[in-house]
Amino acid sequence: MEHLETLKQWIAESKKIVFFGGAGVSTESGIPDFRSVDGLYHQKFEYPPETIISHSFFQRNPEYFYRFYREKMLPLGFSPNVTHRKLAQWEKEGKLLAVVTQNIDGLHQKAGSKNVYELHGSVLRNYCVKCGKSYPAEFIRDSKGVPRCDCGGIVKPDVVLYEEQLDYSTLEKSISAIRKADMLIVAGTSLTVYPAAGLLQYYRGRRLVLINRDATPYDSQADLVLHESLGDVFGQL
Repeated sequence: MEHLETLKQWIAESKKIVFFGGAGVSTESGIPDFRSVDGLYHQKFEYPPETIISHSFFQRNPEYFYRFYREKMLPLGFSPNVTHRKLAQWEKEGKLLAVVTQNIDGLHQKAGSKNVYELHGSVLRNYCVKCGKSYPAEFIRDSKGVPRCDCGGIVKPDVVLYEEQLDYSTLEKSISAIRKADMLIVAGTSLTVYPAAGLLQYYRGRRLVLINRDATPYDSQADLVLHESLGDVFGQL
């Protein structure tokens, strides 16, 4: 694989790598992808997933939201894969500036990465919408119906639902890291979800690498494209 040799060389020469990842990073840990053929979008619920995990639906029908959330969106008990572990290693070695992720599963941190910007929040953080008290993911998993705080308020996952804004501070830090990067590896994402996909425009360097099984709208703008599985690529790095 000629492209793989180029990738290895660029990684060896880079000191400020930023990794931007989507659902494809976690599918190899067994977590289903929203948009893949056997992902959430192809399973039978009475409403489309975009509707159920929207802010307005959450407010209108919290019981149904939590039924779906517990069954489909609470990926507990999964382990980091070779990609997560390699990125954590690069950070330790001082080669990686940051991981910017669209995933909400916390696997980057589990693998040992410290500098992780979670654009869409995390299932591991949950809070009472009334008093702000924090709860672990297991609290939501083990509760029945709508999870309630001691004060009576609903305990909501700290994940960004459709119709909600991304966290401004996380967005700022992600943009800052991407601007500083001497190499940007974009992997496991279809690059169709905005505003996340729009972050690529802040990269100023000449080493934009796309690793994704399928083509993306940004393939023509990349300096290197690998239509491979992430596990195959990172397993050889």
